[in-house]
Amino acid sequence: MTLPSLYLLLAAGTLVALVSVGAAKIAAKAGMPVLLAYLGVGLLLGEGGLGLPFDDAALAQALGLAALAVILVEGGLTTRVSDVRRVLRPATALATLAVFISVAVTAAAAHYLLGLGWQLSLLLGAIVSSTDAAAVFSVLRAVPLPRRLSNLLEAESGLNDAPTFILVLAFSATSLSTLSPGGMLAQMSYQLVVGALAGVGVGMAAVWLLRRLTLPTSGLYPIATFACGVLAFAGSGLLQASGFIAAYLAGLVLGNAGLPHRRATESLAEGLGWIAQIGLFVMLGLLVSPADLPAAIVPALVVGAALLLIARPVSVLLTLLPFRIPLREQVFLSWAGLRGAVPIVLATVPVVAGTPGAMVVFNIVFVLVVVFTAIQAPSLPWLAQRLGLAPHRVGPDLQVEIAPLDNIDADLINVTITAGSKLHGTYLDELRLPTPAVAPLVVRDGVAFVPRRTPGCAPATICSSSPPRRCVRPPNADCGRSAAPGGWPTGTASTATPTGVRNHQGGVRHGNRTNRPPRRRRLVLVRHRRWHPTRRDLPPQRRP
Repeated sequence: MTLPSLYLLLAAGTLVALVSVGAAKIAAKAGMPVLLAYLGVGLLLGEGGLGLPFDDAALAQALGLAALAVILVEGGLTTRVSDVRRVLRPATALATLAVFISVAVTAAAAHYLLGLGWQLSLLLGAIVSSTDAAAVFSVLRAVPLPRRLSNLLEAESGLNDAPTFILVLAFSATSLSTLSPGGMLAQMSYQLVVGALAGVGVGMAAVWLLRRLTLPTSGLYPIATFACGVLAFAGSGLLQASGFIAAYLAGLVLGNAGLPHRRATESLAEGLGWIAQIGLFVMLGLLVSPADLPAAIVPALVVGAALLLIARPVSVLLTLLPFRIPLREQVFLSWAGLRGAVPIVLATVPVVAGTPGAMVVFNIVFVLVVVFTAIQAPSLPWLAQRLGLAPHRVGPDLQVEIAPLDNIDADLINVTITAGSKLHGTYLDELRLPTPAVAPLVVRDGVAFVPRRTPGCAPATICSSSPPRRCVRPPNADCGRSAAPGGWPTGTASTATPTGVRNHQGGVRHGNRTNRPPRRRRLVLVRHRRWHPTRRDLPPQRRP
């Protein structure tokens, strides 16, 4: 490769990345998932647009699996193990038993309604039965759902890739007449168990090593941590086990081990995850031939409707019978099974294997993912509100940025109170901050000053970080506002986390705004990481 060719390649790749970022911004403002923007960029660059040729399904499959590994490692690194532990049993049931039920129902619909053979029907059902981790992580983290429900959806999307990939490999490589159900179940059990053990083992070994390893610069720790997660994926694949579950569990172990520079590691993982998503969706958009898509529209609508309205609800309802999950949450789970890059990548497996009718399945899956993602994703906030799972109005009360202070084991928290926030008129002395926390600086209208105690009555808020540490103001009988027993106001509170704001029911109420004109303010806090709430720090109704 000559230098001009290299410069041209770098310029083209940079422009594609910038166009993808801009398209994602437009899609987010329009309420559409960003994966559709990336797919659109790929279509514009491909045969139907600028004419860039790309038809190597084997290369697309290899790059797609590598990108999915990066996305799953990032999902594990940014997920708290305490959240997964609460929903591990129902998530495992949804990732295994619900997948089998969904495959069977979807395959029956494809066979009887479209006239496809049983092998292609089962192959199509297995491909579209997997929810996509990238789509779930990017869409649901912007929806203010109850913690248990959002954790269940994210854990399911991180765990169900492995069973569906094994089913797709089985239906693509052999005919149904030679396929042994017992052998397939034994192979699936081996891949899942060995993959899980490999992921946990590599994660624990990496934690032991990184805690004893002294690197010359702090920037190498996030790279080493993320590389260990990818190593779990590759090592599990060499053992003929599931690399998907190994990558997710290794990231989960590494992200919850309290390693140094955790914030920098999460930032690196998030950046690499976005790069993987952009490259993956643009590549899949390049791979498809737009001229072949019109013939797949009707079959995709039929299969997608059967999957969304019959297969997914039936599998969720039957699988969650032993668990005490409210019906409205099960309804939301049924609708929130988002499909994204994973089904399209899985659809390349039969194409590479040379399965008859594989291109028909690929085109159906592509259209199904695009159409039903465009239908489901924008409707999730509305459905959550109609089911009473989210507040009707979610305002951007806070913008939180956290910088680690590792030398004193603390975090520097920069809290920006945005325009229209309910926190206008709140005084610092009304926030019962933990003892190690201090507020050394306030920036108001571009002027920085050191805050001092100011008397007055103002709304209250709950501030927390990850892991949750809540600090609330004490009861104030002089406020003159309606309060719950014990003097604590009731209503809706806002929880500020390192990833944004999540509103939830319960807690203390912000109350009425004061007559003070809205201003944009910035509050800087220093919070010690080892602080834990005591009985005195909790409101009366939450004390043990």
